[in-house]
Amino acid sequence: MFKILIVEDNRFYRQSLKEICDGKFLDLHIEEAENGKEAMEKVDSFLPGLVFMDIGLPDESGLRLTKKIKAKYPDISVVMLTSHDQPEYREAAIRFGASHFLSKGAVTGQEIQDVIESSLSLTF
Repeated sequence: MFKILIVEDNRFYRQSLKEICDGKFLDLHIEEAENGKEAMEKVDSFLPGLVFMDIGLPDESGLRLTKKIKAKYPDISVVMLTSHDQPEYREAAIRFGASHFLSKGAVTGQEIQDVIESSLSLTF
C-alpha cells in the first residue's frame, strides 16, 4: 500500500486533493495534516512515500518543513503546492528538496495523478 500525506490548511482544497487521489488509485492510504506540527508528527508515525505540501502553512513555512522532512527521510518525495506560481518560489522549492512544484490555480487532476503514478513507479 502506497502512503500519501496531504499537508494543507484549507480543508476544502485538502478534501478535493484527497478525492482526486482516491478517484483513480485503489491501493492508497491517505493521511491529512493542516499545519506543520501535525505534518511532522504524521511523517514520523505514518512514513508516507509522497507528501503534497502547501507552501504557506499557519505555523511554519512549507519550504522549511520540506527541508526538515528531506533531511530526516530523503526517500520521501515532496510536491510543493502554492497559489504563488513565481520563479523564485519554484527555485526555493527545488532548493529545499521538493521534487515537484504545482500551482494550485492551474494544476489539473491528471497532473496530480501523473505525479502519483511517477512516485508509485519509483517504489515498485
